[in-house]
This record gives sequence, structure tokens and C-alpha cells, in this order.
Amino acid sequence: MFAAYAARIDRDQPLNGLELGERPEPEVRPGWTTVTVKAASLNHHDLWSLRGVGLSEKALPMILGCDAAGIDEDGNEVVLHSVIGQTGHGVGPDEPRSILTERYQGTFAERVSVPAWNVLLKPKELSFEEAACLPTAWLTAYRMLFTNAGVRPGQSVLVQGAGGGVATAAIALGAAAGLRVFATSRDAAKRARALELGAVGAFEAGARLPQRVDAVIETVGAATWSHSVKSLKPGGTLVISGATSGPNPPAAELTRIFFLELKVVGSTMGTKEELADLLAFCAATGVRPVIDSVLPLDRAREGFAKMEGGDLFGKVVLTT
Repeated sequence: MFAAYAARIDRDQPLNGLELGERPEPEVRPGWTTVTVKAASLNHHDLWSLRGVGLSEKALPMILGCDAAGIDEDGNEVVLHSVIGQTGHGVGPDEPRSILTERYQGTFAERVSVPAWNVLLKPKELSFEEAACLPTAWLTAYRMLFTNAGVRPGQSVLVQGAGGGVATAAIALGAAAGLRVFATSRDAAKRARALELGAVGAFEAGARLPQRVDAVIETVGAATWSHSVKSLKPGGTLVISGATSGPNPPAAELTRIFFLELKVVGSTMGTKEELADLLAFCAATGVRPVIDSVLPLDRAREGFAKMEGGDLFGKVVLTT
């Protein structure tokens, strides 16, 4: 079957390790099922894999891709939950959780195998391309907002770095849920798009907000950390799920954190149950993933280059 896969690790030039070509059919395992992929979306996790983060040389070659929507063995339209081993289903109780492409072959292929427990029915309201955007970036944003930040309709939230997959999802989900959403970006066009998604204000990175917020959704890391902490109300919550600008901010703002009794919460992905709720939320409200571009799988390299360069707003989707 045709696939996009990591053949080599290159920490400085990750695309040098990306290959497109034939790979073996998915392995048959007890408790697993094979899904015919209709659409799959890119995540920064895929670039990090090519750099060797979470993916070892001995696991190569590894088909990339965490997210997918497709057709299961019974002909149902389905979405995949990409966290393997979260409950032990299909792998046994002692295996630690992992994301597809860390231990098991991923979704940038014509077919992918996952534990049967990881398959959810796709709502008919969502296209394959839309559904394929949800299991990583949008699920991460959903958990950050509603589980870890615990914000309620009417409260306020700052989303740093509008344009990235998680940030874009947080803006759209927050607005649809009745939150007062502020966003930042260095790019004027991305600020304008954030307003179109429902943000009540979009500002230059580091700019003073009209008010302090109940929660901050942080994926940028070092470059925005200080601004995130300073933007919170006393008792507010900063939820972080990534650090694309680096993990070591020049100022940790520890005095402000303890004096204002701020909460800092780490967040990674989400549960199958949260993904089911996210799918239902999108179906019921009409909120849809923002798709930057849709490319056939044999043009995956273009999508990777677009993501690496940051020249996108929303998700890049690959179709078979």
C-alpha cells in the first residue's frame, strides 16, 4: 500500500527523512481492526517524529500520521482515537500509552490498524476531511478548555499563537461554547482570521489585553510565557500543551504565579470519551475544523513543508 513514512531521523532537516512509497499492509493482531483511510491530518507531532522526538531509529521505517477518518471492516464511517494503550485494550494492561507512530504504524497510508476499542463512529454531519482534524489538535484544545481550564460560558480566555492547529481549535470551540475569546499572533492576516472564527479581540503577541482573563491556552511556550502569566486574573489557570518556540522562557514569573495563586496545568491529548463529546459538540453546534488545505497523499511533502514553514492557518489534510 502507498504511504508517507519516516525512513531516517534528521534533527536539523526533518523533511530529509520523509519518504513516499510502498509499505507492507497492516499487521493483523488480536483485538485490532483495519480501517481504510479516507482522510488524515498533519500535526507538529509528525515533524517532531522526523526529528527523532518520541521515535527511535530502531522503530524505522515508521508510517507517520496520528489522525484519520475512514471506513471500518463493517463498512461504517469512523474516526480513530490515536492514543494506544490508554486502557489496555488491544495491547495488555502493562503497556504504557503511546500515540500512533511512536510504537505503531500511523495513518498516512491507504490502510491503518488500531485496537478495535479506538474506533468511534463518525457523525454524518462531518465530512471525512473535517473528522480527520479532530483526534489530536482539536481533542487537545477541547481537553485544555473544558477539562483542564474548566471554563464556563461567559468566562474569558486568551489563546496564544492563532494559526496553529490547537490554537485555531481553541478559538473556534471557545467561541461556540459562549466564551469571551482573545487571541494573539504576530501575523495580521492570522489575527483577522481569528476574529472571523469568533474571537472578540485579536492582538499582536505580547500586547496588553482589554481585561485579564480566566484562562490562557498556551502552546507557544518560551516566547509567550511571560505574557500568558501576566494576562491572568488572580486565581486564573494557564493550561499548556506545547512549546513550539522553546521550553525555557527567559522569565518564569514565579512570584506572580504564587502571589496571585495562579494554576499552571499541563495537558496532553484527551480521552476517547472526550473525543466522543467533541464529535457530538461539532455535530450539534455546526462548529467545524478550520482546514488550511487538502492534498492527495502523494503530495504529502508539500503539506509537511507548509507546516514546517508556519505558512498555514488551520489543518493540512491528506486524502487517499
